[in-house]
This record gives sequence, structure tokens and C-alpha cells, in this order.
Amino acid sequence: MNDIPRNDFDLAPLELRESAPRQTGQQTRRPQLVSMLLVLVGIGLVGALAWYLAHRNAAGQQGRFARFQAAATDVGFGVATRQDVPIYWDALGSVTPLATAVVQAQVSGVMTKVDYHEGQTVKAGDPLVQIDPRPFQMTEEEDEGSLTRDEANLTNQNLIVKRDQVLVQQDSLAQQQLDTDTSTEKQLQAMVASDRASLDSAKLNLAWTTVTAPISGRVGIRPVDVGNYVTPSLTNGVATITQLQPIDVMYSLPADVIPQLQARLKAGAQLPTTVLDRTRTTVLGQGTFLTLDNMVDSSTGAVRAKSRFSNADGNLFPQQFVNVRLLLNTLHDAIVVPSAAVRHGPQGDYVYLIEPDDTVHIQLVTTGPSDGDKISISSGLDGGERVVTEGGDRLVDGATVRLPGQSGGFGQRPGQAGQRRGGANGRRYRPGAGQFGARPQGARPQGAGQPGQ
Repeated sequence: MNDIPRNDFDLAPLELRESAPRQTGQQTRRPQLVSMLLVLVGIGLVGALAWYLAHRNAAGQQGRFARFQAAATDVGFGVATRQDVPIYWDALGSVTPLATAVVQAQVSGVMTKVDYHEGQTVKAGDPLVQIDPRPFQMTEEEDEGSLTRDEANLTNQNLIVKRDQVLVQQDSLAQQQLDTDTSTEKQLQAMVASDRASLDSAKLNLAWTTVTAPISGRVGIRPVDVGNYVTPSLTNGVATITQLQPIDVMYSLPADVIPQLQARLKAGAQLPTTVLDRTRTTVLGQGTFLTLDNMVDSSTGAVRAKSRFSNADGNLFPQQFVNVRLLLNTLHDAIVVPSAAVRHGPQGDYVYLIEPDDTVHIQLVTTGPSDGDKISISSGLDGGERVVTEGGDRLVDGATVRLPGQSGGFGQRPGQAGQRRGGANGRRYRPGAGQFGARPQGARPQGAGQPGQ
């Protein structure tokens, strides 16, 4: 066997040769540990940076929210006062005249004269039209002649009967003759009575040739002209008269109002009624409640009512549609606030109360009847409180507000008291001076509108 030469490595001890591979593995794992440590440190730095940024944004939002809450909001306000609140019931009604007369001719004939003008106001007994009276005058004269003749015959027969009675007593005349003459006398008396009735009828017909107004009122459009032959059966008659003073207004009330209405009437109350025009801006008349109908309409659940008006100025016209306002009752010494102050929320109606330190808080209230731009408060207020009427949509409970007339003025941002340059022309104005809500030309307000009362 040939001897193989050995190098230094081969001559190294066995322990050294066995430990050489282990040192190489340890040197390989060290960079991996360093890399892992660097990754962990990077992750930690990124997390710290994210935490810092998140807390800085939250702190900024909280600061801005705190500054928002600290900024005073411009609002308008009103004061809760005590006053009488009328309770009205509004309805749609129609004007109804007390009487409407279609004037008819009572006799037939040719109309020769018209004594009224269309639209004229006449009184009962005033002449309206004239019918040719000549035929009726001749009939009257004829009846007068017949009456005179029969009265003469009756006078003669009376003398005959008296003479017969004397002769019968002297036994110079038969009783039968006396009875005959007495019967003739009664016949003549009946004829005279009939003639008188005919004469009275002729006189009445002659009087009817002048047609007069049966009631006082306003005459409508003339339906016939002079020269027309009129009869008692004309559809539109010779004139139509409508009574205007006084006049009634008919309207409907719900059945729920009947008990309250009857209680007021039994107490002797006079319920004032106001009539307004279509736009509800002009008062046409003032009257009083008159009566209710005797039953409720089952199809509508309403009952008809009537009020009477003097109509001295003639503003109410028959068949005119009007708005009726009936005063049912009055709440005395009630707490009222502007209607704009009452808001609606999930828990009910509420108002924003303004505290002495110019902060607001929510106050739940119970509302009652309203009167125009005022509404009564049944519970929740005692009177004298200040309530927000404008700008409440920008408020939260506990917010700070700025009232009209305070430093800074209505519509100015906080910290902008004093003079402020407005517009490009450099004009100056004082936001807090002058009337509430007023602004100079070129300035733009930044708040709510006019406050309530």
C-alpha cells in the first residue's frame, strides 16, 4: 500500500475537524436573527406612529368640537307671557237670505209700467209694476150697477112685506101672500150680498193691477218688460226680491263640538261669529250664533249651524261662499309663546329655554289652542321664560347662544365684536348696532332670520 501524503488539515485533530461545520451554521443564523429584530422594531415604530397620529386626530377633533360648542350661536327669542286665548272654530259657509220672494201678478193683463230699477232696494208695499187697469175698472162699475139695482128691489120688497103684515092683521090679505112676499124679500137680500161680494172682488182685482213688494230687500234682474202680457203662472214672476238685512250664514260643525256648544248656550253665552273673505284677510261682518239643526248628517258626521248678521254695510251677498270663525270659548290668563318656539321631537313637543348665562336646555311642554302666531302652553312653563324662536335647528342641549343686541350682533362669528370690514369697497359697519336683523348694503348675514315675538 502506497503512503498518501497528508496536509495540515488532515493532520488536525479529530475534534477540530468535527467542530468546523458547527461554527459555519451559527454564522448563518446570526443575520436571520438581526433581520427579525429589525422587522419587529419597524413594526413597533409603525404602530407607535399610527397610535400617535390617531390620538392627534382625535385630540384635534375634540378641540374643534369644543371650539364649536364654545362658539355662541345667534338666535332669536320670545318671552312666555300670560294673556287670554280665544278658542275659535273655523268653517266654510254660505250666505243665506232670510226670505226670497218671486213676485207674481195676481191678475192677467198687459204690463204698462215698471216702477223699480234692477238692483234697487225696496221696502214692503212699494209699487213694482203696473198692469192695465181698464178692464178691471169696467168690471167694478158693472158690479156696482148690479148692486144698486138689487138694493132698490130689496127696498121695494121690504115695503111690500111690511104692508102685507098690516093687511094680514086686519084680515084683509091671505097669509099665503105674506109668506110669498117674505120669501121674495130674502131672495133679494141674497142677491144684494152676492153683488157686494162681486164688487169687492172687482175692487181687489183692480188693486192687484198695481203689483207691490211683499217684503223689503233688493230687487234682482227684471224678467219682463213693458208691453208683455203677464199672468199669475209666470215662472220668474215680474220681479225677485231678496232680503239682505238681516242675513244668515249657514255652515257645518263637527258633532264633537255639539256638547261644548250646547253647554255655552245653556249658560246664556252669546257666541260671536266673524265672517271673512276667501283670502281670510278681510272681515265681511260680525254677528252672533243663532241655532243648530235638529240632526247630524250621518254621511259627514257634521251638523248644520246658522249665525245671523245685521249686514248694515251690505258686504254679505246671498249664496256667497265665506269663511266663518265661531268663538266657542276663551282661555283666560293662559301662558302663550310664539308658535315658532315650539318644536317636535320623539318625546313630544319641546322648547329651548334660554338660561341667565345664555345657555339653552330642552324643556318638554304640552301645547293647547293657538291664536294666530301664538300658541298656549298647558304645562311645562310658568311664564316669563325666554324661549328660542329662530336658529333652534343649530342648537343642542347646553349650547351657548347670543341674543339680538348683545356684543357681536346677530349673525356675527365669535370674537368679531366691534367694527368689521365688509365687501370689496371697504365700507365698515357695526354688527351689533341698529335694528335686529338689519344689515348694511354689501354685507351678508350669517345666522337665522328674524326672531319671534
